[in-house]
Amino acid sequence: MDRETVLMPADPAAPDDALAAQPIGYWSGLAHRAVIGRIRDEMARIDVTQPQWWTLNTVDVGDGRVREEVIERLAHVGDGPQEISRAVDQLLHRGWLTLGAAHRLVLTESGRDAKARIKQLVTGLRAEIHDGIPDEDYVTALKVLRRMTDNIARQNTRDLER
Repeated sequence: MDRETVLMPADPAAPDDALAAQPIGYWSGLAHRAVIGRIRDEMARIDVTQPQWWTLNTVDVGDGRVREEVIERLAHVGDGPQEISRAVDQLLHRGWLTLGAAHRLVLTESGRDAKARIKQLVTGLRAEIHDGIPDEDYVTALKVLRRMTDNIARQNTRDLER
């Protein structure tokens, strides 16, 4: 979109030739709510949360990780560090995690089984969500979103320097 494109209000039925004038905030928000809602609804059906899934994946390395490291690695994808800390506590209570040597969190056998089941669900959801979208188009979409995010971060830095 060049600087002369006339911006239009959000229109879910906008034809392809009018999409360049559509607001990214509307469309990125719509996509976020749809995708996250679908993933979390399906995970709820098997009594797991997305932060628990992230935690299982993050802990399942070598000799595990300490709680603080898990929180540090995941706080940016969740709704803050408290959400990740809760997921750790829930997984410990459920018996999917245990404390190993040097207070490192490690997956139990039931945690590994759960992780394998959840991975099947997530793999199926990814296929459903990506249906009809070639990898090249997906990569292009992510590059565009990353560029927009970088543009905003640069502007925010400039604003702070004023």
